[in-house]
Amino acid sequence: MIETLEFRLNDRQTRLTIDTGRPLLWVLRSNLGLTGTKYGCGIGTCGACTILLNKEAVRSCQVPVNDIKGKEVLTIEGLAKNGRLHPLQKAFVEHDALQCGFCTPGMILNAYSLILRKPAPTEADIIGSMDDNLCRCGAHQRIIRAIQTAAKQMRE
Repeated sequence: MIETLEFRLNDRQTRLTIDTGRPLLWVLRSNLGLTGTKYGCGIGTCGACTILLNKEAVRSCQVPVNDIKGKEVLTIEGLAKNGRLHPLQKAFVEHDALQCGFCTPGMILNAYSLILRKPAPTEADIIGSMDDNLCRCGAHQRIIRAIQTAAKQMRE
């Protein structure tokens, strides 16, 4: 069903007339040009398509766009402010916590959701929260260190 939806996208009020049954992932990528959100598995298990919906990490491939009506959506494109990387983005670079980078947007947004819920996560918290975000490059230890660094910087 075609409907006009209003929501906040990366801190901007957004209005979009769209087939409300489409997955949010494809609306972000195809209709709104936000290609930082990646298509991975398409069944919500890899985490490549993770975005924040009302500050909670969700798999955008599993969310019908109709579910974002009146809500706040944050994609990786909305995390940096005023041309400055967010502490998580900066820490991922500093710790070389990415290789191919395909999983990185989903990793960062899942980590951001964790830090919003728990500003001082333990290593076990990080491992438990990030367990469902897959990285085939083997950067897991560097990702954990990057999240620890960013969490500390965000508390200061």
